[in-house]
Amino acid sequence: MTDETASEPLENGSLANGGAETAPSVRVLAQYVKDFSFENPNAPNSLREGVQPKIDLQLDVSARAMDESGVFEVDLKINARSDREGQTQFIIELVYSGLFQFANVPGEALEPLLLAECPKILFPFARQLIATNSQAGGYPPLMLDPMDFGALYATQRIERSSGQPS
Repeated sequence: MTDETASEPLENGSLANGGAETAPSVRVLAQYVKDFSFENPNAPNSLREGVQPKIDLQLDVSARAMDESGVFEVDLKINARSDREGQTQFIIELVYSGLFQFANVPGEALEPLLLAECPKILFPFARQLIATNSQAGGYPPLMLDPMDFGALYATQRIERSSGQPS
């Protein structure tokens, strides 16, 4: 057994582990609540039992470069509104964000990573915040179904290329 590590430089400057220095990589630098609102406008009347509520859910993802170092901020925006018999029960507005740093990622691969893979990382944390806060508002926890961000991204990309509104 030797004391050499797999990333020791070889004579020609490449790495023994097959060039890990140039392998694509992503790091999650931070995750945070950027904006959060829970409104319970008709409480306590809206807390009574009755007909199953209608839940309107809106989801959006956006990303922007923070600087030239490969750091991007990704925002996962979730708006949920619960109505029962024409009366608003609650409204939740959440922007859950993350800072991601990319290295050696080809340009054509960056957009799908930012708009499909990064939201996939953020979603479980946003889902938990929504469930916890809807329950704290006096309702059963709103458990959002898992989202296929890859399929959402592909659909939006097709709609953009054909000129259809998303």
